[in-house]
Amino acid sequence: MVVIDQSSRAKHAMMWALTHVANKGDRLALLHVVPHGGGAEADAPNLATLQALCRACKPEVEVEALVIQGPKLATVLSQCINKAECLTLAVRKQSKGVGGYLISTRWQKDFWLLA
Repeated sequence: MVVIDQSSRAKHAMMWALTHVANKGDRLALLHVVPHGGGAEADAPNLATLQALCRACKPEVEVEALVIQGPKLATVLSQCINKAECLTLAVRKQSKGVGGYLISTRWQKDFWLLA
């Protein structure tokens, strides 16, 4: 699963997952989180384009697009980490001005790591 937004970083992450991780018969889920009250319609063409790009690059991988409303972090954690059968990590930078990263797994949330 790759979290997709309007950034070029998201597209890069999607392509990296597709070319380095996904194999024949795998499913790649593109997750876009819309804040409550936000409109998903504006992002639908972008998701369709990204989904088509994945299919063109690696047709043997099934690609699905998910649009879910909710707070971004909690939604990503619930969709990616809590449902995974294997060890899955979410890594995000600590707030501005504070060093280190916050790491979340199924068992530990917001574990601070100085790196």
